[in-house]
Formats: sequence, structure tokens, C-alpha cells
Amino acid sequence: MPRLREVPSDEVTDSLTRYFYDRLFSPDREGTATGSPGTWWTVFALDPRILKHCVQGFQLYRSGGLDPLLRELGQTRAGWARQSQFVYSQHCKQLRALAVPEEKIAAVAAWQVSEHFGELERAVLAYTDGLVLDGGRVADEVFAVLKKHLPDEQILELTYVTCLYEMHATMSRALRLEFDDRPEPIVEVPAPDEFGNRDITDDFAR
Repeated sequence: MPRLREVPSDEVTDSLTRYFYDRLFSPDREGTATGSPGTWWTVFALDPRILKHCVQGFQLYRSGGLDPLLRELGQTRAGWARQSQFVYSQHCKQLRALAVPEEKIAAVAAWQVSEHFGELERAVLAYTDGLVLDGGRVADEVFAVLKKHLPDEQILELTYVTCLYEMHATMSRALRLEFDDRPEPIVEVPAPDEFGNRDITDDFAR
């Protein structure tokens, strides 16, 4: 379950929050229409100011000039790179809504060796990795391809949207929201009981 309290419907007094609760949650269905539990909304409803700021960010990028395919490639890869099952899953759905073939969606995970992406798409995916995995360290060669195809305004938009969704991916994991409500995957695998507390390097001593 999420690490913060969820706001139940009968506690909602903010009009914008009420709008989204009414739009997203149905009395005859658990969770949202996409199959997610909806806990991003019910936890962010704790502070309507923050919820409003987030929603305004969503509206901003949907009104921009960047090709939606490039935007969604960046968002999907950001979810995958930040290991957010929620952000990755939601934006795979968005790619599908743009009529992107299934094999191309699946190839986002291993884009470096895929033949499904053109020059600009590869640059967008490489740029996303630079932003998310390398903390903003982007090779000049990658940026040169972006500059070849996109005006500065759209590169700025791509940068903002990709970093925005890295933030959402990070918050979703930290708060265990939606599909990121899952156990820590890196845990010790115990040795057999008979191993005891021996020094493991003893097995390799000569």
C-alpha cells in the first residue's frame, strides 16, 4: 500500500480534486480505466496545491509543439530507466494510442540495438538516458542530432517533459504509488542453514 495516507472521496472538498475523482473513479470499477489503482491521485489529493501544480504540468506539455511521438518516447524511456513500472506502463499505453507498433514499443527497453527507430528517435532516447541515467551529462554528438532536427524551443520542451516524468517516476517509487507499490527487489538470498556463519571466502582458499 502507499506510504502516505490516501484521501477518501468523502473527505474531498477541493473542486479540482473532486473533478478528477469523479472523472477517474467509477462506483462499478476498482481503480482507473487503465487498470491502475489510482493511488497517485488519492495520495496527491493530500495537498490540492501540489495536485494542481502537477496537473498544470500535464496540460502544459500537451499544448506544446513537440511531436507527441518524441515526447512519449522520452516519457516511456524515462519510466523504464528510472525503474518505475507505473510511468513506463502508462506511457506504453500512450504510445499505443499514437498507433505505434507493438514491436517498437517493446524495443524502447533495448533501443540501443533496435532497428525500429530513426535517427531523431534514437537521439531522443539517448538524450533521455543522459538526463535520467547520467544526471544531465549528454554527449555533444547526441545534442547535435537533436539540433539537426528540432528547433531550440522543442528541445527545451523535450528536456522539461522528460525531467518532469523522471520526477514523477521517482516520486511514484518513493511513495509506492500505483504499479510501483511492490517489494524491494534487491534483498539478500539466504544461504542454506548448514552454511552457518562461515566466511564465504574460505570456500575459495587454497
